[in-house]
Amino acid sequence: MTAPAQRRASCSATAEADLTALPELDRAQADAFWARYCASTDRDPRRSIYTAFDCFGDSVELADELIDLVINGPKRATAGSIGSYEADGTGVPNAGDEWIAADGRGAPRAVIRATEVRIGPLSSVDDAFAWDEGEGDRSRDYWLRAHTEFFERYHAALGIPFHPDIDVAFERFEVAYSEPPAASVATPNS
Repeated sequence: MTAPAQRRASCSATAEADLTALPELDRAQADAFWARYCASTDRDPRRSIYTAFDCFGDSVELADELIDLVINGPKRATAGSIGSYEADGTGVPNAGDEWIAADGRGAPRAVIRATEVRIGPLSSVDDAFAWDEGEGDRSRDYWLRAHTEFFERYHAALGIPFHPDIDVAFERFEVAYSEPPAASVATPNS
């Protein structure tokens, strides 16, 4: 069972968001991925719900880079602007939510479980969150600069206003399950 797809916001150095460059995610493929995850945990997929599925970032290259940081690297946090959640009608994430993260081709790669969500202004990011997001040099200065640039172009692509202290959902997560690209055999991570 699913809810509407949503973009998870993370940053990159590209100058302009091109959300049309990202492939539409296949719900049947996501539902099959979810069923494999549920089977690995003895959960009934018909009674289990993931809140959304999509990729991190706003380009194919960035989505691939970030899902690799999630599965193989240090990325254990993400941030989404409240305005973008409102624009796409998906709602703000909550601790305990599970969602499917895809690569840049739209293939499901991981089940993410939110462990903590805090709402606050963009500038309220702290050193620990910037480190947990696992991007760039992992400093607060890098995070704030890169995310300000990202949210400026992402909001422009969505046609919603941006200001330097937009409200953001700061989400920490764990990887509950992952599969390699185009895999037929699942690899539990929990």
